[in-house]
Amino acid sequence: MRNAGRDHDEAELGHRRQLEGRGGWGSLDAEGRGFSRGRWQARLDELRAAHHVPGATLAVLVDGEIHELASGVLNTETGVEATTDSVFLSGSIAKVYTATLIMRLADSGKLDLDAPVVSVLPEFATPDAEATASITVRQLLSHTGGVTNDFTFDSGRGDDCLAAYVEAAKGVALDCPPGTAVSYGSLGYVVLGCIVEVLTGVTWDQALKDLLFTPLGLERSMTLPEEALRHRVAMSHLGEPGRRPDPAPAWDLMPRSAGPYGRVIVSAGDVARFARMHLDGGLAPDGTRLMSAEAVAAMQRREVEVPDKWTVSADAWGLGWTLYDWNGIAGYGHDGAAIGQYGYLRVVPHAGVAVVLLTNGGGARQLYADLFRELLEELAGVRMPEAFGPPAEPPVVDMSRLVGSYRREGVVITVTQGEGGGARMLYEFVDGMKDLSPPLDMELTPVSETVFAASGAGPSFSEDYMPVVFSTLTDGSQVCYVGMRATPKVG
Repeated sequence: MRNAGRDHDEAELGHRRQLEGRGGWGSLDAEGRGFSRGRWQARLDELRAAHHVPGATLAVLVDGEIHELASGVLNTETGVEATTDSVFLSGSIAKVYTATLIMRLADSGKLDLDAPVVSVLPEFATPDAEATASITVRQLLSHTGGVTNDFTFDSGRGDDCLAAYVEAAKGVALDCPPGTAVSYGSLGYVVLGCIVEVLTGVTWDQALKDLLFTPLGLERSMTLPEEALRHRVAMSHLGEPGRRPDPAPAWDLMPRSAGPYGRVIVSAGDVARFARMHLDGGLAPDGTRLMSAEAVAAMQRREVEVPDKWTVSADAWGLGWTLYDWNGIAGYGHDGAAIGQYGYLRVVPHAGVAVVLLTNGGGARQLYADLFRELLEELAGVRMPEAFGPPAEPPVVDMSRLVGSYRREGVVITVTQGEGGGARMLYEFVDGMKDLSPPLDMELTPVSETVFAASGAGPSFSEDYMPVVFSTLTDGSQVCYVGMRATPKVG
């Protein structure tokens, strides 16, 4: 028997969809937001080719309808065409799926976001006993728990892989004390995935199916390679900037334990359907409530401001979501990278618009920047910021307090100053990351006293210049931010 609550939910969903159809989102009318499929297909084709991206799929949610487009090939060696039902590695967009699972569990009363992680997962630990006892679920969701990003550990293919990863991570140093700063951390999302497993009694992979994929009807969303083989799968590609990339040595180099932070395999359309659930306040297409409106809103509420506002265009972080402020227009989303594949999700709530781009290599960042700048302005009135770079006349900065060595798990950063006053940064992968990439040797051009533009990082990191931000934390320690990760100064 249907209850009054569900009747209300379905009525609410129907009303929202009617508003969408009438152009009732915000101040934009339907005439100004009509989606010209042919024109955007031509633009996707043009920009994809210009930026040497082998294949891309695009999904646009506007006026309550999802439009799906595809361009190029999935593999340059085989020539298999990219189609709208093709699936890609979405990289860190997976974090938002894990965060949504956590919020569903909090909704059900099984989890207190402000409780220490160890109260739910006693196996969790760091080298700092005091920090271990204080880190909360909320802090892991918002990247303020101090845990690191680049602890890559292959804990095997078994169903115990997340638990084994958490055990291995006990000796991994924190990037910074909990609550002192934001530091993007994938390790924390493996811990969150392990919490999902403890509270549901099934693997994180199965929990995603049961709690999200199935009720949302996401037929092209999965987590395991053997599931992906049923679909048209995009191959990863690697290569020099500005050139046609070649297929990577392997399709996916991440271990199974990377799932909660880096491996949801999806079509662009399915990501848009997932985003629509958040736009609809937690309702599935059939009116079933998957999350409370309060939980959906909490994920989009500012938890922490970010010092690096350029790497992923972030102004702040919520509970899982990256938060944007486009000249007063609020939005949320996430970026993802999976060694040769790059994904971008942007949602503009006031306009009821969501845009998803999935790619398999090349100048994906440039493709995203050009395409989303045009799409979001036309469909949602959003003016995205121009590409990050140095000013025409860089300020003179005293580098003496900034030069030195910075280290965190997986990375060593060395900042030096030459005789002519110019500054350079050597970014090296070490520990379990040492074979990921050759060292990056970059020139630093001042943007301000603490912000620098690094040249030579390549298009995977930025459009032209990579932001490097120096910051002093609330405890007085110095860190260098690269890629939203806080790396402590050690010498």
